[in-house]
Amino acid sequence: MNTTASRATDWNALDNASFRAALREFFEKHFPSEWRYPQRRLRWSEIGPWYLKLSERGWVAPSWPTQYGGMGLSPEKLIIFIEEQERWGVARAPDMGITMVGPLLINHGNQTQRAYYLPKIIAGEHIWCQGYSEPNSGSDLASLRTEAVVDGDDFIVNGQKTWTTLAQDATHIFLLVRTDKTAKKQEGISFLLADMKTPGITVRPIRNIAGSEDFCEVFLENVRVPRSNIVGELNKGWTIAKALLGFERIFLGSPKQSQYALARVQEAAQRLGLFEDTGFVDRYTKLALDVADLGALYGRFIEQVKRGETLGPDVSMLKLFGTETYSRLADLLVDVMGSSGGTPGSTALPGGKTDALTSFYNARPATIYGGSNEVQRNILAASVLKLPS
Repeated sequence: MNTTASRATDWNALDNASFRAALREFFEKHFPSEWRYPQRRLRWSEIGPWYLKLSERGWVAPSWPTQYGGMGLSPEKLIIFIEEQERWGVARAPDMGITMVGPLLINHGNQTQRAYYLPKIIAGEHIWCQGYSEPNSGSDLASLRTEAVVDGDDFIVNGQKTWTTLAQDATHIFLLVRTDKTAKKQEGISFLLADMKTPGITVRPIRNIAGSEDFCEVFLENVRVPRSNIVGELNKGWTIAKALLGFERIFLGSPKQSQYALARVQEAAQRLGLFEDTGFVDRYTKLALDVADLGALYGRFIEQVKRGETLGPDVSMLKLFGTETYSRLADLLVDVMGSSGGTPGSTALPGGKTDALTSFYNARPATIYGGSNEVQRNILAASVLKLPS
């Protein structure tokens, strides 16, 4: 299928089985096998060609309306698209522009912003990063202190962002900044778009314990951002930010990572004869049941998405359960691998692909980013259970 035909196809008119088959065929044929199920976030130099292939195919923005270059998928078809990517182990490209900035501009931006930014995101010319968290404002994001002061036609921005995913590869950043220090903390925040080449922006990668540099610090010193780069109204950025966080949490709770980890535990245990050990069997069985429960819970929220319903605060259950289940599986995998479980890059299995230590390292931060699990419990207590503070 050529690009023009692909863009003209009404994917929603296909039955689900045919759509799923088309996705599988494309992913299996075109996605590089060496990048399947990566144990770290891939850099743009590695995954960029795949992004551009999706763009050429017309598939890089599955949820966007067709008039903006997307596939225009219904919620149900979008879930199938995501499921097939996860099933084949398709690595996540730097997709903040696709999953966050694009929908944000479509729903809250003005026509000038949409006309300028959306085509460049589709083409892979603009790669975006998220300027939310700060050194003392992570889970309590509304306490952020990065400040933007009006100066003529510009904002002058000063402050620091941290845990900014792959900022070293980004061409642009979307920022939450404080524009009114006298208002309540959620009411004095605005949403800005900035070019990473703007003078005054400095990026410093953070090397983690696993040896990768997935996150960065971003320093902003007297950075001039045009006032035309504000999205939505002045001091109303918090409403936009909350909508994006809800999207993030449902996918942090996806069962696919835990299902893959459980399969790796099973593979290692079978090769090492651990199913004769009743202690191991007890731990494995409990986790297998947790993974099944996680899949059912995920399915419940996915059905809401398919019906076009807005997800409520109870989606925090999914992020909480998903990341903690994966963390317990990572612990078990290290134990199963014995002395080699603490050796970076070691599989301990002939021909195996199970790097237990990398999974262990990656599982811990998952319980923190996207809103720490302690915060998720507070959300559930206050907004779902209506417990007193």
